Amino acid sequence: MLKKSPMLLGFQLEKGFNTRRMKKIIVTGGAGFIGSCMVSWLNSQGVRDIIIVDHWDNEGLKRKNIIGKQYSSFFDKNDFLSLILSGKAPADVDCVFHMGACSSTTGQDRGYYIKNNFEYSCHVARWAMGLGARFIYASSAATYGDGENGYADGLDSIRHCRPLNYYGESKQLFDEWVVGNGLYDRVVGLKFFNVFGPNEYHKGDMKSVIAKAYGRVVSDGKMMLFKSYRPDFSDGEQKRDFVYVKDVVDVMAFFMQNPSVNGIFNVGTGQARSWNDLAKALFAAVCIPTVIEYSAMPEILRAKYQYFTQADMSRLFKVGYPGSFTGLEAAIEDYVQYLKVQGTM
Repeated sequence: MLKKSPMLLGFQLEKGFNTRRMKKIIVTGGAGFIGSCMVSWLNSQGVRDIIIVDHWDNEGLKRKNIIGKQYSSFFDKNDFLSLILSGKAPADVDCVFHMGACSSTTGQDRGYYIKNNFEYSCHVARWAMGLGARFIYASSAATYGDGENGYADGLDSIRHCRPLNYYGESKQLFDEWVVGNGLYDRVVGLKFFNVFGPNEYHKGDMKSVIAKAYGRVVSDGKMMLFKSYRPDFSDGEQKRDFVYVKDVVDVMAFFMQNPSVNGIFNVGTGQARSWNDLAKALFAAVCIPTVIEYSAMPEILRAKYQYFTQADMSRLFKVGYPGSFTGLEAAIEDYVQYLKVQGTM
């Protein structure tokens, strides 16, 4: 079960909103990282009529994410798309959390990203809009590319985004599709920055550095980070906006509970921290002296590596989000408690 401080009790819900009276909720990517954490939160609010849409890859490792979760149905992502296209998908749906996508930033098959991330999202969005359902989808900070145009999430900034990889491009294309089809004020897009936390163990190379490094830190007392290839950043001083998945779920819940608040928003902490900071926090959480080694960055990443990301969070707070974001050290200390039991929830 996903545990979180009672921050949600401070939400100012729109008049008449009652989570327990909702009909079906659909979570695509519901057996994945962020999606399964959202299912856990919904269960904690008494919601059981949940349809999970996902795909069993990675030898079924994602199955662990929904053990103990309560849901009404599970559909393979391709079968669910067939239901949508044939007009046979469920009609009594209140909210769709569209978290399903290929999140690898290193894939080289552009056609797959276009079909799986962009075109699939278009089909799900059209269907949800036709039902009048709440539609909340995962965008990404990867849309910002190297950040030369900043990290503001206003409507005008969308056309200036220049992604560095096919994953970011697929997310950018869907953001543009939302705007171009007049849906910006009817749906919610969430530009997730560097999300980490429980239930990411199945993600292979796309796991957070914390999840990747934990085992070696405990067994060998060492952690590996990439060298820097820019003179303005020392080794390990590249910076990212690291955000804990529990805070991400809180933001998603806020938008579900406030259906008149729409647009595309950043989801980070608003504070860039270095990889060295992250490493030190992990060593501190496991009570081991800090030993960091720096390795060569793979050639395929060097030209497309983000050296700095920091979410501009002003718009999220301006629309009324009342929560706060967990500091890096506190979040890693909490996450380590899950990693000690294999990252389960």
